[in-house]
Amino acid sequence: MKQKKIIINLFLIIIIVGILMWMISKKEEDEEIGEKNSISLWNETQMSLQNSTQNNIEKEEKQYPKEIVVQEYKGYIVEAKLEIPDIALETYILQEDTEKALNTAVVKIYGATPNHIGNLCVAGHNAPYNTNMFRDLKDLEVGENLYVIDNEIGRVEYVIYDIYKVYPEDVSCLSQETNGEKEVTLITCTNDSTQRRIIKAREANFKNVP
Repeated sequence: MKQKKIIINLFLIIIIVGILMWMISKKEEDEEIGEKNSISLWNETQMSLQNSTQNNIEKEEKQYPKEIVVQEYKGYIVEAKLEIPDIALETYILQEDTEKALNTAVVKIYGATPNHIGNLCVAGHNAPYNTNMFRDLKDLEVGENLYVIDNEIGRVEYVIYDIYKVYPEDVSCLSQETNGEKEVTLITCTNDSTQRRIIKAREANFKNVP
């Protein structure tokens, strides 16, 4: 009887030891899996950051055609040159946004530095007598191109993606939320001056220039 009891105790001890060993092994396995998952997540995060950094570097390293733009026009500092081939417009974007400047050419009224990320907002009179102004914006269509040229970045092509009218108190077109893109907004009066005609353009698909 005593021998039988010893055998039973030994059997129970073996079972308990086996369970403990299994639990230790399972814990080590779980820790190893957790460590692998952590390493994998770290690697994925690092890869994502590297890709993001690389994209930003590539974005900054874009090479645009270079042209020289005059720094002054009729006594006003020039921000950039604006060309819209479809309406045969070539004019300067002036830094000063006074009424006197608006009677000379078009002006930057708000937003990003020319050809930088953000929304460059440019206003001009709808003046039939002045070829430096926005008298022919009404003839533009979605899909047509315009160009902004500056001495820092160069000649950047934009494609018109929206055309609409607003009342003067609606300034939503000046928003700088461009999702990291370069945009240009052209603003002028309608023929009866009761509304504003808005032309929205976004940078065209970029192609490296040798």
